[in-house]
Amino acid sequence: MQKILYTVTLVSLMFSCKSKSDNAAKPLQLTVTSPVVVDTTFAVDYIADIQSKQNVEIRSKINGYLEQIYVDEGSHVKAGQVLFRLSNIDFQQEVRKSQALLRSALAQAKSAKLELQNVQKLYDKNIVSKAELEQAQIQLELAQAKIEEAQAHEQSAQFNLSLTTIKAPFDGVIHRIPFKLGSLIDDGTLLTTLSNNKEVYAYFNVSEKEYLSLTQTNNMHLDAEISLLLANNQPHKFPGIIENQDGEFDRSTGNIAFRAKFPNPELLIRHGSTGKIRLNRPLKNAMIIPQKATYEIQDKLYVYVATKDSKVISKNIKIKQRLPHLFVVESGLRADDKILYEGLQNIKDGDKIDPRFIPLNQLKINN
Repeated sequence: MQKILYTVTLVSLMFSCKSKSDNAAKPLQLTVTSPVVVDTTFAVDYIADIQSKQNVEIRSKINGYLEQIYVDEGSHVKAGQVLFRLSNIDFQQEVRKSQALLRSALAQAKSAKLELQNVQKLYDKNIVSKAELEQAQIQLELAQAKIEEAQAHEQSAQFNLSLTTIKAPFDGVIHRIPFKLGSLIDDGTLLTTLSNNKEVYAYFNVSEKEYLSLTQTNNMHLDAEISLLLANNQPHKFPGIIENQDGEFDRSTGNIAFRAKFPNPELLIRHGSTGKIRLNRPLKNAMIIPQKATYEIQDKLYVYVATKDSKVISKNIKIKQRLPHLFVVESGLRADDKILYEGLQNIKDGDKIDPRFIPLNQLKINN
C-alpha cells in the first residue's frame, strides 16, 4: 500500500513541474502595430509681444494745478471726453486782455478810416497836400496791422486756455493716474496713458531657416491667417492675419520680425499682454508612431521591433517632430516594421512574444 502511494505522489510532482515549465515557456501576448505614413500638420509657437493698436501718453502742454479729474483708472472713455482740467485763471485773464486789445485795435482802425475819408475829401478840394493823404492811408494800414496782431494774440490766448481742458483723442481705456487733485503739473508731465484695444498687434520673431521654410510653403505670406494663444494657453477667439514684416534680418539674432493684427471686440487683451503666435506647418509623408511605443535610455529613444520569428529587438530612432501623443520619425524605422505598443517594461531585447497586430488608427493612443 505504501508503494502505491509513493508512485501516485511521484507522478503528481512530475505533472506539477511539467505544468510550471509549460507556463514559463509560454510567450506573452502583446499588441504590436506599424508606423503610418501620412500628410499632416504640426503647430509651431512663437513668443509674441502684444501691443494695443493705439497706445499714447496723455501729457500736459502747460503749467498749472490739477483742478479736476473726471475719469478713473481702468475706465473706458470716448473720443473728445474730458479727462482732466488744470487751473485756468491766468489763461482766462490773458484771453480777456487779448480781447480788449482787439477791441482797441478795431476802434483805432475805425477812427483811422474816418480820418482817411475826411482827408480824401479835403484833398479832392485841393485843401490838403498829397503827403497828408498818404499819411492818413499809412495810419489806417497801421491800425489794420494792429487788428491782425490782436487777433493772433487772442487766438493764442484761447488756444492756451483750451490746453487747460485735456480730452481723450480716441476711444480707449485709461491706465494709471499718478497725480491727485491739487498737484502742480509742469509742461510735459505724464498724466496717464490711453489705449485703444479694439484691435491689437502681436510682434514675433522668426529665424531665417524657419522663415525660408514657411515662405516656401506659403505659410508666411501677408494676410495669412494665424491664431494667438493667451497667457493661460487658451486660444484667442478671433483669428488674426500677418500684416507686416521687417525689411531685413537682425544681424545679432538672425531673426526677422513680423507683425500680426487681431480683432479684440471683447477687449479681453490689454496692452502689454503676453501670448504666443501659433502657426500650422505642413508635414509631407510623415512617419508617425505612438509615443507610448517608445522608451528612453540616456537621452536616446528606442522601440521594440518584432521579427518574423516573433522575437523583439530594440532599435534606436530619431524624432523629427513631436505631436500630441505621437512622434514623427526621421530615421530608424521602416513603414512595414511591427513595433511593440504595450508591455515594454515586461520584456527585454531578444524575448519572444505572441504578437497581436492592431493597426495604428484603431489604437486608443490618447490614453
